[in-house]
Amino acid sequence: MKGAEYAELMAFMAVAEERSFRRAAKRLGLSPSALSHTIRSLEERLGARLLNRTTRSVAPTHAGQALSDRLRPAIADMEGAVRDVGAYQVQPRGVVRVNLPRIAARLVVTPSLSGFLSQYPGVRLDLVIDDNLTDVVAGGFDAGIRSGDLVQQDMVAVRLTPDLRMAVVGTPAYFSSRSFPQTPRDIRNHVCITYRWSETGALFRWHFEGHGESIDVDVDSVVTANDTDLLLTAALQGTGLAFLPESFVAARIKSGELIQVLESWCKPFAGFYLYYPSKPHMPAALRAFIDFIKLPASPLAPGDMAAPAQTRKP
Repeated sequence: MKGAEYAELMAFMAVAEERSFRRAAKRLGLSPSALSHTIRSLEERLGARLLNRTTRSVAPTHAGQALSDRLRPAIADMEGAVRDVGAYQVQPRGVVRVNLPRIAARLVVTPSLSGFLSQYPGVRLDLVIDDNLTDVVAGGFDAGIRSGDLVQQDMVAVRLTPDLRMAVVGTPAYFSSRSFPQTPRDIRNHVCITYRWSETGALFRWHFEGHGESIDVDVDSVVTANDTDLLLTAALQGTGLAFLPESFVAARIKSGELIQVLESWCKPFAGFYLYYPSKPHMPAALRAFIDFIKLPASPLAPGDMAAPAQTRKP
């Protein structure tokens, strides 16, 4: 149906309901003469008289009443659909799809899940765990979560965590027969558990900075995996040293299950950010999710992010 035809039908329904050209014209924001011309155009197009007009009243003809009866539920259904879409902007409802690495899910999202879903029961979260750098737009996601070093500059980014840093950890049992490494170069004498990128097959780079040096260590790995939970489990079993985000293993270090070494060589890097493409009308469900989990800081506009680093962090 063309736009002009739809406008004619809406004009007819206004007159049929108001039983007055003057009142219908006021309701539609038209002049009575323009409205009268629209109704004549509709009647000529349909080849039927739809309204009986006198100097005192206006009433649908038999054909006009039949048309009105058919149109009324259809128009009510369309108006309801429009109201429902508007409700998505006012009352958060619908699905929010988020692409994020496993560590971000553990550190940022999982602790907030219960509280968020309690506050917004109309929202469903679709969380896709993905340690690769997936294009969230091409993948049909509403947003992604990554280290700030990895967020593209054309995205809007909202900080979720303070800066992070990596930690080299091993169990007391592992160190019972080995000395603690004093510098990153000493790691070459240790058994290591390393992250491997499934996308490229490359091993995660063990990068250190401190004491005026910047050192990359090519570790001798006995276990590689593209899952940080598996790396942590292997480290806890005393298999070897693991290189994981400090906040991911902080509880294990505090409990004494893991010993942290080379702390002075592990410098902070950008924490996790939630990022999404700039859009004029953000769905209320996505806005609610962002506001619920973000740190109390202003979002960064596109271009405010530092240039993405070349090193990927699991």
